[in-house]
Amino acid sequence: MRRKLYTKILTKIEEPEAIVVTGMRRVGKTTLIKQVYESLESANKIFLDLENPVVQKYFENENYDSIKYQFEVLGIRSDQKAFVFLDEIQMVKNAPSVVKYLIDHYNWKFFLTGSSSFYLKNLFSESLAGRKSIFELFPLDFEEFLLLKGSSLKIPKHVNKPIYQTFEPLYREFVEFGGFPGVINKKSQEEKTEALSEIFTSYYNKEVLGIGGFKNNQVIRDLMLLLANRVGSKVDVQKLATELGVTRVTINEYLAFLEGTYFVFSVNPFSTDRDVEIRGAKKIYFCDSGLARILGKTDPGQLFENAIFQQLKNKGQINYYQRKSGVEVDFVLNESSGWEIKTKASGRDIEKTYVLIKDIGLQDSKVVSFDYTTADVIYGFQI
Repeated sequence: MRRKLYTKILTKIEEPEAIVVTGMRRVGKTTLIKQVYESLESANKIFLDLENPVVQKYFENENYDSIKYQFEVLGIRSDQKAFVFLDEIQMVKNAPSVVKYLIDHYNWKFFLTGSSSFYLKNLFSESLAGRKSIFELFPLDFEEFLLLKGSSLKIPKHVNKPIYQTFEPLYREFVEFGGFPGVINKKSQEEKTEALSEIFTSYYNKEVLGIGGFKNNQVIRDLMLLLANRVGSKVDVQKLATELGVTRVTINEYLAFLEGTYFVFSVNPFSTDRDVEIRGAKKIYFCDSGLARILGKTDPGQLFENAIFQQLKNKGQINYYQRKSGVEVDFVLNESSGWEIKTKASGRDIEKTYVLIKDIGLQDSKVVSFDYTTADVIYGFQI
C-alpha cells in the first residue's frame, strides 16, 4: 500500500532540495522512502540506515570529500545525477552539514528521514536552510486504514443505516487501536495492544532516553501518562507542575519535547483577537487514539474526539473555540469551519452548533457523530 504522501514526494523528485520525511516512530517513514527508492529507474542510487553503527562511521571524517569518496566506494557515481537515501538522520549529528556540502558541490538528490522535529528543526535551521522540503507523516487516516486491511470499501458520501452498519465495526477498530501500520493487521485485540505497547516502549527508549537527555526521566514519563487521561482537555501547566513536583518551566520544556517528537499535539484557542488566543490554554491530543487508550483511562468520547483530530490534522490548521460560559466548538478548521464532535448527535446539536458558528463568524458548521442517527450529520468514517 502506498501512503498519500508518496505521490506528493514524487512531484519533488526533479527539484534540487533535499526531501525530509519526519514523524512519530513507527508511522512508516522508512517504508515510504524505500518505496520511492524502488520507484526510481536510475541505478545511481543508494539507501543507508544511519542507525547502523558501521554506516555512522562513514560520517565521522571531517573532510567531506572523503565522505563523498566513501559513497563512491559504495557505488555512487559523482559525474551524474545521484539519489541518496539516509534513514534516521538524527543518529548522526553532522549529517545535515554533509548533505548541504554534497548538494552544493555535486548533482546529488537527498531523501532523509527523522523521527524528531524537535531535533531536526534545530539541526536543519542553519545547515540546510532553503535546501530542503519537509513532509510530515502521521499514522494512517481511515481511508489508508481500509487500504492496508485490504478492504475494497470506498468512503461514502451519503450514509443510510445499512452503510453505517458496514463501516461501524471497522471505524470502531480504527478509533480504539489507531492508525499505526504495525498494529492494523494484527489479528487479535491482545496482539494489537501488545504492538501499541511496543511502539510506546520504543518511543520512550529511543526518543525520551536516547535524545531527550532529561535529568529526571520519571517525571516526563509520568507527565505522558497524565496527558493520556486528559485527551481533549485544556492543559493547566501550573496544576501539572504541582502534581509532578516540578516547575512550570520544566513542564513547558517537556511538553515542547513531546510535541516536537510527534507524541502529542497542542491545539490553540480560536479568536479574532490574537492576543486573547495567545493567552488561552491549549488542549492536548495524542498522535494516535490507540496509543492514548493503552496509556490512560480514556472514555470512548475522548478516543473518538482524538481520532477526529487525527483525521482533521491532515487538512490544515486546527483550533478550538470556547466562551467564558463554557459553550464551545470542539474544532475550528482553517479558521473557517466549525466541527462539533458527539458520540450520538441530535438535531438539537446541529441547530446549536449552526447558531454558534454563525455568531463567531465562521463559514460553515459540521456535526460529527459516532453512533447512527437520523439527524443530518457526518460520521467519522466520512472525513
